[in-house]
Amino acid sequence: MSSAPIVVHPPSAGGGRRITVHRHGRDEILGLAHSDHDLIVFLETAGILDPEQVLDDPRWVEWRGGRPHQWDAA
Repeated sequence: MSSAPIVVHPPSAGGGRRITVHRHGRDEILGLAHSDHDLIVFLETAGILDPEQVLDDPRWVEWRGGRPHQWDAA
């Protein structure tokens, strides 16, 4: 279990990564991101202030399976 509230899941076979946020005691799917820009938009929509600053902060974001900022299929 991650302590980071935002999880960027492994790249899918078709590319893109599912993004979830843990809030209100449950995981909520924000969408399928294909770029850092997509991820930032999802985080802004979820109410994260200054999302560009949290992308590489492990207290906020856990990048699973694959390198951070890698969006194509593994």
